[in-house]
Amino acid sequence: MRKDIHIGYEHFKNSGELSEIEQKLFEKAKMAREKAYAPYSNFFVGCSILLENGDIFSGSNQENAAFPSGLCAERTTLYWVAANFPNEKIKKIFIVGGPKEFSESNPPIPPCGSCRQSIIEYETKQNENIELYFANLNEETIKVHAIKDLLPFSFDGTYL
Repeated sequence: MRKDIHIGYEHFKNSGELSEIEQKLFEKAKMAREKAYAPYSNFFVGCSILLENGDIFSGSNQENAAFPSGLCAERTTLYWVAANFPNEKIKKIFIVGGPKEFSESNPPIPPCGSCRQSIIEYETKQNENIELYFANLNEETIKVHAIKDLLPFSFDGTYL
């Protein structure tokens, strides 16, 4: 049984409470959200990833009429980064999502279970936590210090 389980998070009411790099990641994810292809769900998500070398990459969700052929923003971005920078550590992932017609009552949206599982694979691979932020368009943001905080009983290669 895992002994490293802890649930910890920080809650920010607006981007002014974030660091400069976190604000930049928010803006990149927000811009990526605008490029989402979501004609079926009308749920638009953008993601940005900060690598250890300081590079930032972003992506958006891409749907397909043949469900479940589409892919979430987090995995779109994560897999592209991993394919192009396989040895670079991921430091932070920032997600901005919600309905296309955003309202003031939309909360910050966390990653789905498939995305959590995909992120934990890379956190395990690099043997270092990945900070995860999820926000709404009002700039309200939740930060967890590791994906393990959202998926404490995760499945990884140690079980194989």
